[in-house]
Amino acid sequence: MIDADIKRSLGQMIKGVQVVAATHGGLARAYTSHWVTQISFEEPVVMASVSPKHDTHPVLVAAGRFTVSLLAADQIREGQYFSYPGRKFRYSAPEYLVLDDEGRPVVPNSIAWLHCETFDRIQRFDHELFLATVTEVTEGRLGEPPLLYSARHGWRVTGGGAREKGQSVRDELLARVAELDGE
Repeated sequence: MIDADIKRSLGQMIKGVQVVAATHGGLARAYTSHWVTQISFEEPVVMASVSPKHDTHPVLVAAGRFTVSLLAADQIREGQYFSYPGRKFRYSAPEYLVLDDEGRPVVPNSIAWLHCETFDRIQRFDHELFLATVTEVTEGRLGEPPLLYSARHGWRVTGGGAREKGQSVRDELLARVAELDGE
């Protein structure tokens, strides 16, 4: 368990938000992360951290490749949706994850998409680190500000908040699930 003082301090770190996705055997799965990072200046190498408990993990392992959709500030709905296990929402928002022309899962209208090939995995503590080479990049809305996240301050846009006051994307998504249950 992380000491409370350490946890508060770590929570101050603010990072860009991405959706990491993979497909294998006709199954597509994705999760929201702010733990994807470039780890080399010399080579296009990234590291993605994922919990083995998440339903995306076995798909990432089996596929050996994944895509990273870099979310823009106006994509908080997509970020919020994939921040919960998709099974909770029963994958009720297929418009948030589509296959590109090459059959790779991407979040539409993102800033950019990184197409990655896993070359190593490191299991540590409660997460597994996927080390991958970026083999291709597809540019999207590069001029848009990114969506940011801090465990202490929540969803952010550079210089300000990402949600309108009083608006709960989570509640909107849960209402959508309730509507599906009523069908």
